[in-house]
Amino acid sequence: MKLRAILFSVSACLVLAGAILALTKWSVAPYLFAVGSAGVAVNYLTTPVGDLDFRGRRLHRFNVMAGFLMVVASGFQFNGRKEWVVCLFIAAILQLYTAFVSSKNK
Repeated sequence: MKLRAILFSVSACLVLAGAILALTKWSVAPYLFAVGSAGVAVNYLTTPVGDLDFRGRRLHRFNVMAGFLMVVASGFQFNGRKEWVVCLFIAAILQLYTAFVSSKNK
């Protein structure tokens, strides 16, 4: 497994754990979520796009937006606001769309 895939998997698990633990009001949850969302965002931002076609680049931009929304959601978590759920939901919809369309593209 490549280092990028391992980083993404660990980051995604941290995002999931942070989101679940935030519902229980555990004080460590925002930190887990923030580290995970930063890892996901870094993974998307450092993905090479030189060999992608127009559709692939558009889908990559959706992933970058989803990563940014997850970072914004972590900021909302630290402030104790509930809007982090909306940001995370929109990011999840963007990633789900990207996953289905890119698998159809291959």
